[in-house]
Amino acid sequence: MSALMITTTCPTLGRLTSRLFSVTAAASLALSLTIAAPALAQGQGTKIGFVNTERILRDSVPAKAAQTKIENEFKKRAEELEKQVNNLRGLAQKLEKDAPVLSESERNKRQRELANIDADLQRKRREIQEDSSRRRNEEFATIIEKANAAIKKIAEAESYDIVIQDAVTVNPRVDITDKVIQALSK
Repeated sequence: MSALMITTTCPTLGRLTSRLFSVTAAASLALSLTIAAPALAQGQGTKIGFVNTERILRDSVPAKAAQTKIENEFKKRAEELEKQVNNLRGLAQKLEKDAPVLSESERNKRQRELANIDADLQRKRREIQEDSSRRRNEEFATIIEKANAAIKKIAEAESYDIVIQDAVTVNPRVDITDKVIQALSK
């Protein structure tokens, strides 16, 4: 049993995922150690491996390619939003400059227009962020599936009894993350 944590932009969901992961990892480790205890009692060693999922999702070739792909997908929308933000700034500066000579009703009308434009831009920014996060999670889910398959192959080929994904502290000699990253690069 393995559990992976996918980063989210929602702090509450991130904390819940983190807690769920911690509970799942602790339960999985306890179960694995319980199963491995008889082997240790018989004088046989348990071979343990560790994989840093965060590094895989940051440093592997598929992760870098996915990040570039996502950036390219959202580049046009981000540039368009930036143009609209600059246009809003220009309108705000024009209002500030013209305010002394405008009637109160005209000034209020322009302020409402600017507020509406600003609200629309904030909505568009949130949409882009949500769409980007959704795409990132989709891409990373694929990478995680491939990483899990690579971990399983490495574990079988090198006779690992337990492979733990993500931990608070780990001895570097049991870290097989680089092997997984290399396997994903092929």
